[in-house]
Amino acid sequence: MSQIDLQWFAAEDEGKTEQPSEHKLRKAREEGRVAKSQELNGMIVFFFVSIVFIFLAPWMKKKCMEILIYYFNNITAEKVNDQKFYMVFLKFFLTMVIPVSVVGIVAGVVANLIQNKGFLFTTKTITPKFNKILPKFGEYFKRTLFSMQGLFNIFKSILKVALISIIAFVLIRSDLNQTLAFLHTDGPNAALSQVGKMVSKLLIISSIVLILIAIADYFMQRKQFIDSLKMTKQEVKQEYKELEGDPEVKGHLESAQREMLSKNMPKAVREADVVITNPTHFAVALQWKREQYDSPQVTAKGEDLTAQNMKRIARENDVPIVENKPLARGLYNDVEIGSEIPDSYLKAISTVYVQIHYLDKQAKS
Repeated sequence: MSQIDLQWFAAEDEGKTEQPSEHKLRKAREEGRVAKSQELNGMIVFFFVSIVFIFLAPWMKKKCMEILIYYFNNITAEKVNDQKFYMVFLKFFLTMVIPVSVVGIVAGVVANLIQNKGFLFTTKTITPKFNKILPKFGEYFKRTLFSMQGLFNIFKSILKVALISIIAFVLIRSDLNQTLAFLHTDGPNAALSQVGKMVSKLLIISSIVLILIAIADYFMQRKQFIDSLKMTKQEVKQEYKELEGDPEVKGHLESAQREMLSKNMPKAVREADVVITNPTHFAVALQWKREQYDSPQVTAKGEDLTAQNMKRIARENDVPIVENKPLARGLYNDVEIGSEIPDSYLKAISTVYVQIHYLDKQAKS
């Protein structure tokens, strides 16, 4: 007995463990690639068209009767092949088709807007790709049969046929006797109305069931779409480097960082243990939360005008200011905001804390 290679069911992009970045999702959208289920679009259109058919059925029946009566009354006329007869038929046909078509088009557009999360226009999806002219049967069968997507599609098709068959069987069986009774007692018109009611129930129930299956298909398509965009750790790093090198993106990041620091800086300085200055070019605020950290943290830092603002806030809130040029410059260059002081600075920082402790005792005495 032959064995199936389980590698055919393996993920296509092994090693791509990282979720796609916002940049990659945005780029995919610009190329016209979004998570989308064509089946959900079709089922939504089918549902609303079915509703319109059911709602307009009496009117359509009346129109059909009118055109049949018209043609039977004029079938022996000498000018039966006159263009007038074709125009009458075209008028009746368009009168019945246009309302259904309009509803179907609107439902399709709305379904696409919902799935695409708004309007999406791009020419990249219709650009010819000559490398795809020659069929790759191995990849095709692997994708359609020997993959989770392929197995799900097969299961979905079988499920739809089975459910629609069961629904049709149950409805026909429950209404058959009543339809035959109408045919014998009330005539063909009553029986035809009963058949119309049965078909209406079949359309509504079937469309609801198919929409539920289509919703499951949408989530499956979304998962497949996200998986196809997953990135390796190296790709994440490379993308970050590329974005960091982009002057526009870098400018936005720096602007956002400056805004964040300007908002948090006053509070950080007010709560600081000490502000170490250069004294005119640099200022670094330190705070030591002994119950959480083994050494002080840099809670704010700045140069030039920001440094002067930090000193002003410190003076207004009685935060000690210690002038130490090499220490201020070193901390500013080597330690990021929120990071603990490196071991190489601990001796100098200990001296500062001893100094501010002595100044505090002097002030109280």
